[in-house]
Amino acid sequence: MASDANNAPTIHIVGVCGSGKSSLARRLNQRGYQARQISQEHSGVPDLWRWRCTPDALVYLDASNEHIRQRYPKLNLTDEYLATERKRLAHSREHADCIILTDDLTPDQVEERTIACLKRKGVTSG
Repeated sequence: MASDANNAPTIHIVGVCGSGKSSLARRLNQRGYQARQISQEHSGVPDLWRWRCTPDALVYLDASNEHIRQRYPKLNLTDEYLATERKRLAHSREHADCIILTDDLTPDQVEERTIACLKRKGVTSG
């Protein structure tokens, strides 16, 4: 387990651009987890998600290309570019404890599904 001195579980969050990683990390930190967004989608290092430590849980957020482009309409996020991101994320997806498709989910719903998954894995905060 990678829990810190306060016994806060370490949660690493990976996923494609626009899937909700930063919002989820903020919410989990407010609930007492030690959550970090890992920019795995921009790295050629397959296991960057466990570079500093192996987390207590790895959360993978995904979204369809259409939803990603709706969230970031000013960016040129082509299918080819997003396929490259997913290729970079393949290792983390294989090792993820929770995989959540965020299409049509509110931030509250993504948080709820993540907390439920973490509880099933026995990872709870304070």
